[in-house]
Amino acid sequence: MSHPRPLGLWMATALVVGSMIGSGVFLLPASMAQYGGVSLLGWGITLAGALALAWTFSRLSRRWPQTGGPYVFARNAFGDVPGFLVAWSYWVSIWCGNAAIAVTFAGSVGALFPAATATPLRAAALALGGLWLCAGVNLLGVREAGRMQLLLTILKFVPLLLFAGIAVWFIDPGHFVPFNPSGESLPGAINATVALALFALCGVEVATVPAGAIDQPERTIPRATMIGTLLAGLVTVIAVSAVMGILPAATLKHSSAPMVDAARALWGPWAGTGIAAVAAISCLGALNGWVLLSAQIPFAAARDGLMPKPFTVLDKGGTPAFGLVVSSALASLLIAANFSRSLVQLFTFSILLSTAAILLPYLVDSAAWVLRGDRKGRGVALFALAYSVYALVGTGAEALLWGAVLLLAGLPVYLWMRRKARG
Repeated sequence: MSHPRPLGLWMATALVVGSMIGSGVFLLPASMAQYGGVSLLGWGITLAGALALAWTFSRLSRRWPQTGGPYVFARNAFGDVPGFLVAWSYWVSIWCGNAAIAVTFAGSVGALFPAATATPLRAAALALGGLWLCAGVNLLGVREAGRMQLLLTILKFVPLLLFAGIAVWFIDPGHFVPFNPSGESLPGAINATVALALFALCGVEVATVPAGAIDQPERTIPRATMIGTLLAGLVTVIAVSAVMGILPAATLKHSSAPMVDAARALWGPWAGTGIAAVAAISCLGALNGWVLLSAQIPFAAARDGLMPKPFTVLDKGGTPAFGLVVSSALASLLIAANFSRSLVQLFTFSILLSTAAILLPYLVDSAAWVLRGDRKGRGVALFALAYSVYALVGTGAEALLWGAVLLLAGLPVYLWMRRKARG
């Protein structure tokens, strides 16, 4: 009996755009303010890297159009151990990223209703509320989650496109001077901005993950991947750069909703309120997409006997409910464990941890095409591989250390599953 395939080209493209345009575009100007004009170089490198990764994943999806995306590619190319490590690392990156997106959702709502985030405890509670709202929608079924994703993507993409297209004309070049105010060396500052910028463009691969639920995956996934990456990448780069060119770095560093503040500075309170609403919708859209994906990766690995069997159980709506609940619970723990930090601090920590975790799948899957794919486009995949290594270094010692700890935490699970398989 064949699985239902409720996601067509528009829903798959919305999954890519909606997952990429989430929290990063709205809060990253605060995290990148310390780097000034260097951030423009970081964005340029990251956009090129994201497009190279999108092309690589498009090629891989044509060869192996199976549910699990990055995990499937790694396992088919290199075997069970690399496949498990990629699945585990990608899964960690998702629930860490969901914590960051939920935090930004709280910041956006706080811009509308300041009392809602007046204390760290209230902000954390609001972030958790947004996360579990999306988890509830996904538990209704994949088709319902896809419809919500398409609606939320339209509601956020159109206003963001308008903001980026208009705000870019109000940029003050003086806000990018000095070029490197961070105090770091120029190569170090560029490397750091690349790692930060990547979080805003993570998601180029998301259409490959629920391949079993996508109509005509060999044709739909590559198209959705390239179209979605190009649309989301250009709008994100322009919008974030515009915000950094409108507000001085001293203001951005302490802002929990920098795009909202930029809109207020340009057009008054009503514009800030509108952007805050768009930001809240954007975060919900991204959360909805990533929560959907958070269950698909462990589902695929468990289907192959590499993760515990409960991850394979589907509810009546076709959703791997166990994986969805466990992933959302882990994101909740990350939020709760760090709620004493400011929203910007918690966001920055979460995105660097998420980025460090997702770069292992990017690195391994790029290598899969370089070593196992045909010669066509091997140079693009090689650039994607080099970019992944470069960005991984830029995440910094703390994120790399925590990423390594979380990766090693998966090894007992793998060894336990191998022992069970041997009987």
